[in-house]
Amino acid sequence: MRMPAEWEPQAFVQIAWPHAETDWAPYLKAAWECYGNIAREIARREPLAIITPEPAAVRDYLKALANVNLENIRFVEVETNDTWARDHAFITLMADDGRKQLTDFSFNGWGLKFAANLDNQINRKAFPTLNTMLADGADYRNELGTVLEGGSIESDGRGTILTTTSCLLADNRNNYADKAEAEASLLPRLHADRMLWLDHSWLAGDDTDGHIDTVARLCPDDTIAYVQCTDTADEHYAELHAMEAELQQLRTRDGKPYRLIPLPMADAVYERDFVDAVEEERDQRLPATYANFLIINGAVLMPTYGQGDKDALAKTQLQKAFPNREIVGIDCRVLIRQHGSLHCVTMQYFK
Repeated sequence: MRMPAEWEPQAFVQIAWPHAETDWAPYLKAAWECYGNIAREIARREPLAIITPEPAAVRDYLKALANVNLENIRFVEVETNDTWARDHAFITLMADDGRKQLTDFSFNGWGLKFAANLDNQINRKAFPTLNTMLADGADYRNELGTVLEGGSIESDGRGTILTTTSCLLADNRNNYADKAEAEASLLPRLHADRMLWLDHSWLAGDDTDGHIDTVARLCPDDTIAYVQCTDTADEHYAELHAMEAELQQLRTRDGKPYRLIPLPMADAVYERDFVDAVEEERDQRLPATYANFLIINGAVLMPTYGQGDKDALAKTQLQKAFPNREIVGIDCRVLIRQHGSLHCVTMQYFK
């Protein structure tokens, strides 16, 4: 049993659709447009499961969009608090014979910051439908006694997990005393044998306590793509410079340095940059990060932020990590208004 790497062949991707009872309500139209673009690109290449309390409305919306393969989309009617599938959805484990376990960890709203009572029930309610989307089915595995968000861990598919101390050791999750206790608890549950830790991972506006998928991502061939900040005047410079030094010290299972591919630090985006920003939020910086990309069959979906040169550079850099995949940019400015991005709203399942 092992936790696959995201670049392995996928059976489908899961998202949860925004609705009027979520925090997306003030700019729901823009959120639907972004989700529609994500749905279009995924469904072109593999099946897509959409979790929503209003499947008919979402189906009608997608039907009206151009070039959306509705035949590749399944709608699962479930009530939701929000839309962060990366953190409430199943984590897939796979046996050598291909048999899969869909592992249901507890999601507590990133340390009780936000309501998650409905989101924490999505897996159990959606399992019967999701299971039919896997060729040979899967076993449901209950790990609800342990809090773990998918965005907090990266797997290379060979037993190595990359993570951050700020999230996994946070006392608002499992209250592990130290790295050793966290490893003793989580490595057996993930069927992994090695955990690499970053002690620096902060991004302004991030609600997750430093998820790894916002700053550094494992890629094929012992490669790590990461956010590099070169502007000494930027508030992130010291933290991300320290993280870069940590990445340079990490070693592969063979004792070699990882191949490091720097992604640009996006120019600062603030809530005040949006015309409908409320006064008390206007000065808040939002976590615009190019590390929050999604790997799918044949492509990488990359968040863009309306920053021509930076968006283009990020695409060029990601192509180095994924030379045989199409890099597809999706405008995710509306997503960062809720303090996440493209990877945060998706979860992949494997063939």
